[in-house]
Amino acid sequence: MTGGLDTGLIFGLFVALCASEPTHTVPDRMGKLNGQSRLVHVTSRWAFQLVNESVTFSRADSFCRAQFSSLISPDQAEDREGAVELLGQSGLHSRIWVQNPGQTALKPAAVSKQNLKFSALNFPRESHEAFARVNVSFPDLSLLSVCIRVQWDPEWNEVSTIFSYAAPVFTNEFQLRGQLDMQGRILLALIIHGKHFPYKASFPNDGAWHHICVTWNCSNSNWNIYVDGGRRDSGSGADTSRDIFGNGILILGQDQDSFGGNFTEPFFGNMSDLNLWNMYLEDSHVLSLNACAPVTQEVLFSWNLDHVSRHPKVRQVQALSVCPAVHQQMEMQACGVLEGWSAKFPVLSLTRCSELLPFICRSSRERYLKMKHISNSQSSQPTAFMNHLMTLSNQTQGVLVHQPSGLRGLAEASALLDLSLQALEDTQDKGLQPADMVSLVQLLSLTADLPTEQLEGATNHSRDDIQKLGHHFLNVADSIISKENAFKWQAIKEVVNGPMDVVKTIDHMMSGLCPRLMEEREHLTLNSPNIKVELKQQILQKGFQVPGFCGPDADKHANLDCISVSQPDMQDFQNNGFHKLTFVNTWYGSLDPVFTLGENITTVPTVTDGSQRYMGTILGSSVISTTVLADSQLVSAAVHFQLQHRVKNSATTVYDPVCAFWDFNLNPETGGCWNTKGCQVVSKQYGYSACYCNHTTNFALLLQVYEVERSQENERALQVLTFIGCGVSLCGLLFTFILFIAVGVPKSDRTTVHKNLIVALGVAELLLMCSDWFSANEIACHIVTALLHLFFMASFSWMLVEGLLLWSKVVSVNISEDSRMKLYYIIGWGLPVLIVGVTLAVSVDEYKADDHCWLNMKTDTIWAFVGPVLFVLMVNAVVLSRVVMVTVSSARRRAKMLSPCSASKMQNFDLTWAVTRPVLILLPVLGLTWLCGVLVHLSAVVAYIFITLNAFQGLYIFLVYAVYNSEVRNAIKRIKEKRKALSFTNCSQPTSFLPSQGAPATTWVCSPLTHLSQETSETSRPSSSTSTSLVIKNESFRKESCMSFSFKSASANQVAELQIKVYSDIQDTQEVRSIVKGEQESE
Repeated sequence: MTGGLDTGLIFGLFVALCASEPTHTVPDRMGKLNGQSRLVHVTSRWAFQLVNESVTFSRADSFCRAQFSSLISPDQAEDREGAVELLGQSGLHSRIWVQNPGQTALKPAAVSKQNLKFSALNFPRESHEAFARVNVSFPDLSLLSVCIRVQWDPEWNEVSTIFSYAAPVFTNEFQLRGQLDMQGRILLALIIHGKHFPYKASFPNDGAWHHICVTWNCSNSNWNIYVDGGRRDSGSGADTSRDIFGNGILILGQDQDSFGGNFTEPFFGNMSDLNLWNMYLEDSHVLSLNACAPVTQEVLFSWNLDHVSRHPKVRQVQALSVCPAVHQQMEMQACGVLEGWSAKFPVLSLTRCSELLPFICRSSRERYLKMKHISNSQSSQPTAFMNHLMTLSNQTQGVLVHQPSGLRGLAEASALLDLSLQALEDTQDKGLQPADMVSLVQLLSLTADLPTEQLEGATNHSRDDIQKLGHHFLNVADSIISKENAFKWQAIKEVVNGPMDVVKTIDHMMSGLCPRLMEEREHLTLNSPNIKVELKQQILQKGFQVPGFCGPDADKHANLDCISVSQPDMQDFQNNGFHKLTFVNTWYGSLDPVFTLGENITTVPTVTDGSQRYMGTILGSSVISTTVLADSQLVSAAVHFQLQHRVKNSATTVYDPVCAFWDFNLNPETGGCWNTKGCQVVSKQYGYSACYCNHTTNFALLLQVYEVERSQENERALQVLTFIGCGVSLCGLLFTFILFIAVGVPKSDRTTVHKNLIVALGVAELLLMCSDWFSANEIACHIVTALLHLFFMASFSWMLVEGLLLWSKVVSVNISEDSRMKLYYIIGWGLPVLIVGVTLAVSVDEYKADDHCWLNMKTDTIWAFVGPVLFVLMVNAVVLSRVVMVTVSSARRRAKMLSPCSASKMQNFDLTWAVTRPVLILLPVLGLTWLCGVLVHLSAVVAYIFITLNAFQGLYIFLVYAVYNSEVRNAIKRIKEKRKALSFTNCSQPTSFLPSQGAPATTWVCSPLTHLSQETSETSRPSSSTSTSLVIKNESFRKESCMSFSFKSASANQVAELQIKVYSDIQDTQEVRSIVKGEQESE
């Protein structure tokens, strides 16, 4: 490759046209670049650039698209005004290329008049009852086409009915409606047999006249909406497959809620040129009608106000509409031009697309300014990639613009792609910059627009050369849409619509290369790291197999990304006489990080039962596409595909798949968006979904994101249950604390820990019950949140202490009681204060939730509570497991001591009770019921279980550690026995047992023998002899003691039996172990 070929082109293909163009709102003439004059006119919204170089229509269109702009549209008033202003300043009076709404083959047609006057009907805003009725007798219709010209009132923004046809047996038979959207467009929608199709076709709300046609065919249920000569919407539906009933009423400007009356949704503006046909108009017919050429076949009604009756408020007016001129002897391919600059308004006409004419490109103001900034940056400070590219091509002084004639052939395109790949590889460590991405997208666009005749006539290039070109093209495209560049698209979003622009160029390029690449072969695969392209040919003969296509890493046992054309459509192609089908299949694996939540996606939520809150829709899979060529003719077919989900459901988030395709014609200014029309989900499996779509294009799975919510009824029930449970729990904790203090439960480290847990948990639940009262006050709510955080953390810290204390008893940790309690207080109160203090210091602004007094669930602040709680639960779960192991071991030892005959039954019972008893006793203080909180978002049932277990935690503690606690019961029993002993009055009083000063006092009480406990009653035997007991209360002991001396007669001799029973608090350090083992205390 010679340096002369590259040096004049490299920088021109990577730098925007507008490098030194002005940004004034008035025209400003540029100097001559490459011998061609450039003129730019910038308004408040648009930038118009005149390219005074004569090229064919396809080259003009390609040049504008490479600059991320488009040819001006004669349908837009601003485009016409910008063109007139720009051409007036330039002094150019020749014809120029413009967009043509319907670039289709046209038969010769008579030249229509310009500025044609119409008799129109005016529907004023003063009356909402105004209407007009078409006095025509309608037969049953299997084909119907309706065309009308409307001038919408720009001030009206409500839903309006342009026309409605109602039959005696069905009112909403055929209706056309319109409404204004947020972008200032009038969207149109059809109603056929009562089925409302979506709003999609549109025209600007500019107060101008617009030509609208709708067509419908009963046999295939197809319908179309045309606006200003171009098809803007189409579809089909099974519900439309019957004739339209006859003997109906056609009303203009109103919706019929009943047959011929009950009007709603009025239209305001002007209507004219209504025509109806009992036929299905083709595209060429509609284009002719838009150009004011009549279609006289199968006419049901031609515009004639004598056959239209109207409301008194509807006035007849004269309107002027500009009709495009249609040349009589036209070529088969015709493209739009503007001419006749001597008049005030230019004239739209059609001419051969092969003619050489100048043109005007239009882009948004923001895009123009961004392109200029990028171009200036590349000129003054080229990026590493651009510098290296110039080095490789021996370029020292770049050319700022490239020729509108585009690339000159395959050799030039292949050379530029090859140099670009070398530069990308050599600068891989520095990466691409956004400006480089813009330049590469331009290069791809120009390469994909190489004329078909160049590819077909490239006999001097072998098939391998073309295949190499395809490989280079894919690798350059891959480098742009790779994951490393996913977030760089935001920096150039004003210029490039997004990665789907690259996808569009790949589709275009592969379809163009396909005929040469598939010569004398049936299969070809082109791969790059994130793109896979497969070309296949299938001969349609008896017993042919339907080919499928899957993404990379095919595995028979994996859920793959695959697509295939439906068998019935393949059979239809064979029945229609096609011989060979060519499939162009593509898989893209790296587009999903580029699309953020809701971007280019407007789908209706599928879950509306209130159990889940819709958060938005994301791209949740790879993108897969197929293009079908039947004998080299582009055709459409239904497809089946399945795609893997890139994300999975979680406890708080659910993803619902929706089958969609990228519609380039929807919102073309933004490059298109996702559309679900004609697609449906066939099956939903874990990790992937299968879909069916009735056409071919680029497909993907959209995942609707839902946050799991409960219904309002469940929320209210859970709130009430929480409040009641907390109230009951608070009472239980209060009673437990009072019993521990009042009945004199012996002091020990275990009771101390119980008391601290009760205090922390009780205060936390009291704050929780009152938290809603402070939600209106920001400062008070913040304080309550911190206190809730503190006391709930303290509750779990003391639950951790409970577990540590139990572990020390089980494994006999030798730590003094005083040292152990100091450590417990540090853990129980010091650690929560530290956690709350650090959390407040780090995230004070994001500490509290927005709508209630608790930690912010949407930030990482919640982990300041969840993290420590999970740690406590894990530790206590280990402790409980150890306790169960100890109790089971003890139960087995006792079972061995039983007699062989009863060992089996008793062993099963003891083992079951050995496992159940510690679990029931320890659950409330170890906090293990909070483990249900991990699953609370999966089901409302789990939420009820969680709240029930934890809201009644205080009541559980009261029952287990107060009502059924042997220590508390023994203490209460001692109080009762003491009172009973002091109540006896038949006891002699000692006369000389007066204590000396400072000596302890002793009281002697004589009473009949009383069995003071279950133990004494079990050892005593029935006797008829009398007995006397002496009870001594000695206050000198540190803890209260009672001694009973019992005298009774024996059968053999009179002996005195002394029974002594001492009641005192258990002091043994092994008491917890005996309680855990569950047997020593009862024995």
